[in-house]
Amino acid sequence: MLRFFQTLDRRWIFLLMLLAVSIPLLLQRTYPEIPTRMVQNVFDFVEDLPSGSRVLMAWDYEPASEGELAPMAIAFVRHCCEKRHKLYFLTTWPAGPPMIAKSIAEIRTRYPQLVYGQDYVNLGYKAGDEGVIKVIVTDLKKYITTDHFLTDVNAIPMMKTISSVQDMDLILNVSAGRAGTKEWVQYVTTPFPKIKLAAGVTGVQAPLFYPYIPEQLIGLLGAIKGAAEYEAALAKRYPQFAAPKFNEGVRRMAPQLWAHLLVLLLIMAGNVIYLVERRRGRR
Repeated sequence: MLRFFQTLDRRWIFLLMLLAVSIPLLLQRTYPEIPTRMVQNVFDFVEDLPSGSRVLMAWDYEPASEGELAPMAIAFVRHCCEKRHKLYFLTTWPAGPPMIAKSIAEIRTRYPQLVYGQDYVNLGYKAGDEGVIKVIVTDLKKYITTDHFLTDVNAIPMMKTISSVQDMDLILNVSAGRAGTKEWVQYVTTPFPKIKLAAGVTGVQAPLFYPYIPEQLIGLLGAIKGAAEYEAALAKRYPQFAAPKFNEGVRRMAPQLWAHLLVLLLIMAGNVIYLVERRRGRR
C-alpha cells in the first residue's frame, strides 16, 4: 500500500481536485455563512444610512479578478438599491468600465423603476490612477466633466449638489490593486476622517488593510468569503435574496471548502508516508 502511494501518478491528484470542485457545483451544494464583525459593520452602515444617501461606488478591478470581486460588487448594488441610495459609479482602471456596466445591468434588470441621472450615474473611467483620487476629494468637477456617455455632469440632476467626494455619505470601493483601497485610505479617509469608506478586496490584499479598521475603514470584505458573508446578511434582512441565484458568493464557497479539505488530506497523507518511511529506515 505504501508503495502504491509513493508511485501514485500526479494526474490522479488532479482528477481528485477536479471532482472536489465540480461535484458541489453540480449538486448546487451550499453551507451556512455567518458574517464576521468586519462584514457586518459594512452591512449595518449601509443599512442605517437614510434613504437617498449618496454612495460613491468605486469599482477598481478588472475581468482578471471578476470571479473574486464581482459577487460583492453586485451585493453592494442590490443593498443600496433596496435602500434607494443615490449611486455614483467610478473606476480608475482602464478595464473597469465593463465591471460598472454589469452593475448597472443589474440595476436595470432588478430595479427598472430607478432612473439614470436621478438615482444612479456612470462616471466611467478616469485616467490618472491615484491622481484622480487626489483631485476629486476636493474638487470633483474639476477632473470629472462628463459621465461615461459624454454628458455634461452639470446637466445630470444628481450631480448638481456634488462638488467633491466629501459630499458623499459613503464610499464603497471594490479593489484588486493599485489604484484602489490603499489610495482611497491614503488620500481620502486619512486626511478627511469624516468621509466614510468600506472596501472589498482580493484575498491576498485583505491582511494589509486590517490595521485601518475601524478608523480609516468601516469594515472589509475579503475575497469570495467576504462576498458570501455579505450575501448572507443581505438574505437575512431581505428574504427575496435568499434564493441561490442571488448568492453567487455562497455558491462558490462549497467548491472552495471541498478543495481545501482535499489539500489538507493530501498533506496529512504525505506526512504519514514520510514518517512511515523514516521509521522503516531506522529499522
